[in-house]
Amino acid sequence: MNYALFSLGSNDPLAQKIANHLHVPLGEVTLKTFSDGEQHVQFMENLRGKDVFLIQSTNPPAESWVRLFLAVDAARGASAREITAIMPYMGYTRQERKSKPREPISARAFAMLLDTLGTNKILTMDLHTDAIGGFFRTTNVDYLYARPVFINHLKKYFAKELQEESLVVVSPDVGGVVRAQSYAKRLTKTSDLAIIHKEREIPNQVTRMKLVGDVSGKTTLIVDDMLDTCGTLKKATELLAESGAKEIFALATHGILSGNANATLDASPVKKVFITDTINVDRPLSSKIEVISVAEIFGNAVGRINNGESLSELFEA
Repeated sequence: MNYALFSLGSNDPLAQKIANHLHVPLGEVTLKTFSDGEQHVQFMENLRGKDVFLIQSTNPPAESWVRLFLAVDAARGASAREITAIMPYMGYTRQERKSKPREPISARAFAMLLDTLGTNKILTMDLHTDAIGGFFRTTNVDYLYARPVFINHLKKYFAKELQEESLVVVSPDVGGVVRAQSYAKRLTKTSDLAIIHKEREIPNQVTRMKLVGDVSGKTTLIVDDMLDTCGTLKKATELLAESGAKEIFALATHGILSGNANATLDASPVKKVFITDTINVDRPLSSKIEVISVAEIFGNAVGRINNGESLSELFEA
């Protein structure tokens, strides 16, 4: 075997599932945090001439990024042939543009660091905006979508509603219409959807919401890319309930779930929330959350990359 798969600590359960799917062991790497908080990474096996895959979701804390940077540098110094950073969740993608004077474009800064360190490929899932791939100059970026995994599950879960044509897909904002439409056309016969128009004055706080579309007496499914504090989701579900929705569900690829997110979900009208394991789910989660693993699609992608095959077949449900 001329490739090696390593987990850098931010999502060991998903890394192990990916390795199990590929029928390979995870490589041996030592990860340490010194008393002053500095990180240390050391590979414990020969990497010369190998294709190295580093699995690390870069959600908070910031040490997740630091470990990835150090691991890329160590692998490059150990004469790895090619280095692929597998980031199921890529942090800082919500900071992809300058909205105020004297602000950094943080997503671009992290892309430049990975480029400079010598990362050959990035494998990630459901970026906040695909345009972030344009920040990389020398690193090839491959995108995966959670949609095929979700669709397979939702067709079974909502079999009755789909038969009765009573499911309405909801976009939580205007920017997410394309994503929601991609689910609607694969789930429903009419491909109709409802849209929530929201206005923010400060980050993570919505001041006004308005529903476009009819959800009265319908089962609704909000489709988003990530859930953070869940305050916006709670307001969206309350709006749907006030608009006569029969039952309210939601899905998001990345379950960040920071702060009081779980309590917020528990207090909201949402019946169930589907997330994936792009971010480590080995932590307290609301009883309303159901986790669907994306290990198989990542495992298939690693196998295809290693064999020089196209990833396009993995995009469709």
